[in-house]
Amino acid sequence: MTLSMYQASVPAFVRMLGNLSAILDKAAAFAEAKKIEPSVLLNARLAPDMFPLSRQVQIATDLVKGCAARLAGAEVPNYADTEKAFPELEERIAKTVALLQSFKPAQIDGSEERKIAFKIGGHDMAFLGQAYLLDFVIPNFYFHVTTAYDILRHNGVELGKADYIGSI
Repeated sequence: MTLSMYQASVPAFVRMLGNLSAILDKAAAFAEAKKIEPSVLLNARLAPDMFPLSRQVQIATDLVKGCAARLAGAEVPNYADTEKAFPELEERIAKTVALLQSFKPAQIDGSEERKIAFKIGGHDMAFLGQAYLLDFVIPNFYFHVTTAYDILRHNGVELGKADYIGSI
């Protein structure tokens, strides 16, 4: 049995975004219970030169919405990156999940050799579809989701491996 481009992307992205949303729920509840201003967590970083939690979530959602759209040959939607609260980040995740679920397997399958080109941070990027998914998007997506988890865990939010992986 082979693994299609759709199977290797959309279901895994939707699952991890659901887990990330549940992690943000726990963070919001933690902030409320401990009487911590939510912005403290939203602006927290693991290191001074790393992005804060809110930006980690924004980048994670940008990666997967861009991936699905590019693999499908569709226009990549633009999000404003203005989220300043947990509910706004969760709304962004929900919007991204809805977008991902709007793509059908037939739109993404067969995109292994599709030419993917875009700019990121002023740099021109060019891939074939399979390399874009496997070598660029997947590692970056998991990096940013993991970093979001780590920021919250480091700041005392009671999270464990099961929160990250979710129910199987």
